Amino acid sequence: MRPSAIALVAVLLAGGCSAPKRDKITVACGASERWCAMMVKRFSDATGVEADFVRLSSGEALERIKAARARQEFDVWHGGPADSYVAAKSQGLLEPYKSDMAGEIRQGWADREHTWSGIYAGVLAFCNNTKKLAERGMRPIRSWQELLDERLRGGVAIAHPATSGTAYTALWTHMELNGRDPDAALGYMRRLHPNVLRYNSSGSAAAVQAAKEEAAVGVVFSHDCVAAQEQGYPHLQVTFPQEGTGYELGGLAVLAGAHNPGGARRYVDWALSGASQRLGPLVQFYALPTNTKVPAHSKAADPAVTKLVPYDVAVAGGAKPTLVGRFGAEIARPPL
Repeated sequence: MRPSAIALVAVLLAGGCSAPKRDKITVACGASERWCAMMVKRFSDATGVEADFVRLSSGEALERIKAARARQEFDVWHGGPADSYVAAKSQGLLEPYKSDMAGEIRQGWADREHTWSGIYAGVLAFCNNTKKLAERGMRPIRSWQELLDERLRGGVAIAHPATSGTAYTALWTHMELNGRDPDAALGYMRRLHPNVLRYNSSGSAAAVQAAKEEAAVGVVFSHDCVAAQEQGYPHLQVTFPQEGTGYELGGLAVLAGAHNPGGARRYVDWALSGASQRLGPLVQFYALPTNTKVPAHSKAADPAVTKLVPYDVAVAGGAKPTLVGRFGAEIARPPL
């Protein structure tokens, strides 16, 4: 081969080796499949940054993110209760980032050190199948005490707090209702145990089980039950516990070790914007927006008429490992 040809091959090879990587991010997504798919597509359409997602419950997401610490597989974590983000922050898994959109987020609904921000809020509710309850001689459930009724043996759908943020919100609700006494909170869950159909890995599954008449009532966020209603299940009714109920603050964060930190920050900016937070109802996602410029949808839970328990994200997140560990040891192991 002539020297000039060798030089040309060398140039071409060098050019190939230094070809720029595609501008792409991967999102660990903790909300519904349809919502996750819509969000990454709308982000890509708006910014030109390619994005895909993996749907994971909050417990699964935290474990995957922690396991991949050295070679992180995700750039952004989006959705799922903020207490899991508090746990991730304590383990150095989140990259602090103060978005220009931070000033539009409701006060107290974001981390003060900007490692995560609230992206939506969901209120815990009972998803009643009125037909199945009537078969058991019962009306829609309106209190935590009614949920213990022996007529509901095997009729309550709920997830496991080790894998589901929804279920941990339920457990933390009973912490607040019992003066943060873990023995009392776990005591309630122990009394509920005989009524549980089975412990799901995902919180939203309870709405599906109630809709398909596998369970008489599901413990879910209200927007999950409303979404099931809109899919054509006529016997569903949303009610809220009269003693008080907890709520989830869904989180959003850039992950430490992200392959594309610039793209991850652009995603956070976009997700916090008013334009993004107006999209949920397009896929029957009726959680409360955290952006102050976006009004709540008429089908979202109304905090003005629903009795909410206090929810300190940092305290709830800090207590999670111990509470979840005790639940698994004393009441039920996590689902496989």
